[in-house]
Amino acid sequence: MSFVMILQLLIVLGALWVGSRYGSLALGAISGIGLAILVFGFGLKPGTPPTDVIYIIIAAVTCAGIMQASGGMDWLIQLAEKMLRKHPDRITFLAPLCTFFLTILVGTGHVVYTLMPIICDIALKKGIRPERPCGVASIASQVGITCSPIAAAVVAFVSISNANDFDVTIPGVLMVSIPSCLCGLMAAAACSYKRGLDLDKDPEFQAKIADPEQRAYIYGSSATTLDKEIPKSAKLAVYIFLCALAVIVMFAIFGALLPGYNSITAIDGAKDISVRDGVILTPKDVAKLGIVVDGVTQTSIVKLKMNIVIQIVMITAAALMIIFCKASPKKAVAGPVWQSGMVAVVAIYGIAWLADTYFSNYLGEIQAMLEDVVKEYPWSIAFVFFLVSVLINSQGAVVVAMLPLAYKLGIAGPVLLGVLPSVYGYFFIPNYPSDIATVNFDRSGTTVIGKYLLNHSFMMPGLVSVAVSTVVAYTLCSFFY
Repeated sequence: MSFVMILQLLIVLGALWVGSRYGSLALGAISGIGLAILVFGFGLKPGTPPTDVIYIIIAAVTCAGIMQASGGMDWLIQLAEKMLRKHPDRITFLAPLCTFFLTILVGTGHVVYTLMPIICDIALKKGIRPERPCGVASIASQVGITCSPIAAAVVAFVSISNANDFDVTIPGVLMVSIPSCLCGLMAAAACSYKRGLDLDKDPEFQAKIADPEQRAYIYGSSATTLDKEIPKSAKLAVYIFLCALAVIVMFAIFGALLPGYNSITAIDGAKDISVRDGVILTPKDVAKLGIVVDGVTQTSIVKLKMNIVIQIVMITAAALMIIFCKASPKKAVAGPVWQSGMVAVVAIYGIAWLADTYFSNYLGEIQAMLEDVVKEYPWSIAFVFFLVSVLINSQGAVVVAMLPLAYKLGIAGPVLLGVLPSVYGYFFIPNYPSDIATVNFDRSGTTVIGKYLLNHSFMMPGLVSVAVSTVVAYTLCSFFY
């Protein structure tokens, strides 16, 4: 590994680190600085930005944002709250299930902010230490990303895998990721069930509620959505959204149902043809002009790719919600789902482009360095995925940036599917919005960041969940592939 290669790697890592400190759009924008230094300063050939994945994210986020604007998200949150309040003694297990499946439905973990205060309120009223359900519920809201059919991480994994001769579908990924992640979350919930002192035995908490003002603040108000009236149009929007998901999954499972279009291609071995004024055209030139010439070009039916199907279905569903469900596009753009999705687009755009530029220019050197380790311990790529995720706070960006490199290193597709849960590592440093919000929502003060930064409420459930999920997923892939 040459000095220049190391220096350029430090520039890549430095851009990611600085971007993560600023967060939000800065992740993608500051990656652009690193890209500019590599291309303009060192003369590296620019990599390829992940446009297909970005288009899918835009379509999916637009659809989910429109559903939120229609009030459909409120209905889903209300249904979750009804179940949690019906079984308050099981909230440590039920809360992460609710946040997990909400994320699966809409493809982003930023939809759970309304539910977090409710989880905390139910735990307090039942005398359960809120850190127990809140910590694992925040983790679950991010774990669900690798289990959602419209999330960037899943779509990118399928697209990149298919391009590298691993013929896997979205349902194929979900059949591995959903059961494995559920196992991981339930293991984390079990470890959280008796975590910390009970509230009646916690001296810090008891000292707080000894103050009448603190007691009124902690117990005084109840967070709820049950008093909110849900219009029929909001429920219709949810049904449209679920139908769109069902259509996507159906096309992914039954490839024969995919619609096709006529494509004109050149016939192998065909000769060039002469046209007016002595102009010579190759068969490929004729095909580009869309002309069918006997013996030169031919017509065939080409099936649509799933990335195109997802975009068409999601945009159509969004349009139907606008027309029939009184969903306001302006309200959708101002909502957290659409905004967080657009932030993800910029982050993935910058991060993945920067990473692809570096790795594509040094693929030979990287292969030479890691070849022996990868051959002997292919599962060790999970540690790389995890560490990169700690830096860049985006599972989709980890997949887009690192999966092509993993395939080029010769790691088999089933192995990479088995370690897919390891792309979630940004709980390690508690600076992610969902974790910060959860700390603020817990009025009891039991969900904490910690004096030493890493001793926070999300570390244990995060490590347990990711470790167990990865082991289970890897085992399932070993069995089925």
